[in-house]
Amino acid sequence: MTMNGINYIITILGTISCLLSCEVDESLYLEKASNPAHLHKAQKMLTDVMVHDIFSPPVASRIYVYSSIAAYETMVAGNSGFTSLAGQLTALDKIPLPNKDHQICFPVAAIHAYVKVGTRLIFSEDKMDDYISEMHKTYKEAGVPQGVLNQSKKYGEEVANHIIAWADKDNYKQTRTFPKYSIDEDPTRWQPTPPAYMDAVEPSWNKIRPFIMERANQFAPPPPTPFSSDVNSQFYKEAMEVYNLGNDSISVEEKKDIASFWDCNPFVSHFSGHVMFATKKISPGGHWIGITKLAAVKAKLDFMKTAEAYAWVSIGLADAFISCWDEKYRSELIRPETYINKYIDDKWMPTLQTPPFPEYTSGHSVASATSAEILTHLFGENFAYEDTVEKEFGLPTRKYQSFKQAASEAAMSRLWGGIHYMPAIVNGSKQGSNLGSFIVKTLKSQK
Repeated sequence: MTMNGINYIITILGTISCLLSCEVDESLYLEKASNPAHLHKAQKMLTDVMVHDIFSPPVASRIYVYSSIAAYETMVAGNSGFTSLAGQLTALDKIPLPNKDHQICFPVAAIHAYVKVGTRLIFSEDKMDDYISEMHKTYKEAGVPQGVLNQSKKYGEEVANHIIAWADKDNYKQTRTFPKYSIDEDPTRWQPTPPAYMDAVEPSWNKIRPFIMERANQFAPPPPTPFSSDVNSQFYKEAMEVYNLGNDSISVEEKKDIASFWDCNPFVSHFSGHVMFATKKISPGGHWIGITKLAAVKAKLDFMKTAEAYAWVSIGLADAFISCWDEKYRSELIRPETYINKYIDDKWMPTLQTPPFPEYTSGHSVASATSAEILTHLFGENFAYEDTVEKEFGLPTRKYQSFKQAASEAAMSRLWGGIHYMPAIVNGSKQGSNLGSFIVKTLKSQK
């Protein structure tokens, strides 16, 4: 064999060796980049920023849903076993397809899309920018080539821009200019409550474009019990039930512990002399997003199915708050604190601080029942788990045998917390369950 022939063979073998080496390297970084822990970390970062920025429960649900859909849709572009939500969610068009000439790591692109959308919807953008820098460093250390990182980042940004353009047309910006809730002397209507006497939160939220519901009142509950101050009336009896923390065998201390666990009030006001300060917590939606993480980790879901779970639950939460707020500002019902102080005991205080919006129906009941239906569909009927979501706020772990058991307790916590009458809990839970069942029957994500 001539020297040229030997050199040719050496060149071919070297090329094959390089290709094999590249394939090994790619499989290594793909495995690391596809770790669902990255998506869980992004979700937690977004939650932490929302707690810092103090978003109301409806607005928080909006932030979660657009961010989660962005991540899911990005992953679908690289996974033929799953189907896009375009055409299923109101006014969502298909996302841009990736450039065939680009090498894209879809989990990297999905994280970038998630964070970019979230950054556009919160206030503390610098905190999210710091997180993006940290994530890129993590991916580089995992061996993701700079070219792949750049192309993945670019595609994630394209998807994010598409989702943001969709979000911009949901009527949120317009509702920022709508009139505030007006207060009058009607004894049946909601009044601001102590200690901060805040304005009613999001009175026009039913004008936000729904995601899978056809309209805001699609799952409207029956009207609340007719108002009455008569001591023999049904309404008075329901107020007394709140006053007495229910009529069951559970101890008062246990009821208060459960109420505190499920409080999820993003802004609890405190006064010391003339100084006011606040205790910040996650929203009700944030708690159920946290439960979604716990379930995904326990079930060992991969990145794609984790993105699917976050998308499903966040869609349910978003429509749950639209549905619930539609009823709140239709019935405009007085809170127990206001009623009890006026007609039963002027010194009575609820266990929890009364949130600043009308009573009927219970937001926790609607959102929890919706989430429980969806999570049960995704993980099964008897999915036992330990809820550690509130641990960072100094609350103990609670154990549940199913998502529906947790949702039922979350709903009852509102009676035991002194902030809801029983019909808001019972009818709110049915409202959420009906919505959740509708989503499970309607939404498709796997082929």
